[in-house]
Amino acid sequence: MVQLDIQISIITINFNGVKDTCELMDTLPLDDTSIEVIVIDNASYQDEATIIEQRYPQVKVIRSHKNLGFAGGNNLGIEAARGKYLFFINNDTLLDNQESPLKKVRHDMQADLRHLVERMESDPQIGMVCPKIRFTWGQRPIQFAGYTPLSRVTLRNHAIGFNEADYGQYDTAHPTPYGHGAAMMVRREAINKAGMMPTCFFLYYEELDWSMMIRRAGYTIWYEPASTIYHKESRTTGQESPLRTYYITRNRLILVRRNSPLPWRYLSYLYLIFIAGAKGIAKELFNRRFDLAKASLRGLWHFIKH
Repeated sequence: MVQLDIQISIITINFNGVKDTCELMDTLPLDDTSIEVIVIDNASYQDEATIIEQRYPQVKVIRSHKNLGFAGGNNLGIEAARGKYLFFINNDTLLDNQESPLKKVRHDMQADLRHLVERMESDPQIGMVCPKIRFTWGQRPIQFAGYTPLSRVTLRNHAIGFNEADYGQYDTAHPTPYGHGAAMMVRREAINKAGMMPTCFFLYYEELDWSMMIRRAGYTIWYEPASTIYHKESRTTGQESPLRTYYITRNRLILVRRNSPLPWRYLSYLYLIFIAGAKGIAKELFNRRFDLAKASLRGLWHFIKH
């Protein structure tokens, strides 16, 4: 039985990203005894776990000798965590406002965490809460201020406020159908009831599936703009990499299989394979991105095969 003597467990995954991870660590309140920080080194090519351990002795570092993917890595963190609330954040995020000295940054970070906890404690049926997420580049536009629901057939939706300048237009907290994988605080009881992150995806779409699991367990998900984090965005896989293309193509079909009722499931299969999938491959071939076309075909084939 986990002893809840820690209020918040902050969990992040490191995979060949020690620079980003250390930059994140520098913005966390590591000396706050009510908070624990857990880094999962997901089989980095070099022993980056030791570097992080030596630089940040307050941090619990767990080295996996196998790359378990996003969900598997976070599940290791869940098993090790002692907190009442578990805050999952990407290692390519920053918790500072990039304008204040370190002392003020740490104070602000504690306030950000407190706002998320306060939202959680305002209603025992809130299972997950996500902060406002802004990009780190340019004028730091908004990446996430909640999500719209997924379309039943096309699986299309959008992040509210995406790429907009932040002038306070999304500063009201509200429920959202899904959490954002870059930053999500989850109630331990919700995990106990809904289950841990689904590992069948390996990379991408886990947080959407997990959000649906948490909602089916009777909890709600909220967006809390009183807390903000800053996201560098996909440094690990790249925005147009074969790896990303493969998993996006395969995993949206897995998401349908796991969550869509009949007859919507088969309508989605038809759309995603023969319309969206074929169109995407044709575009990749036209642009002479044969590596992406091959990755898309592999994603479709591996889903159909399994």
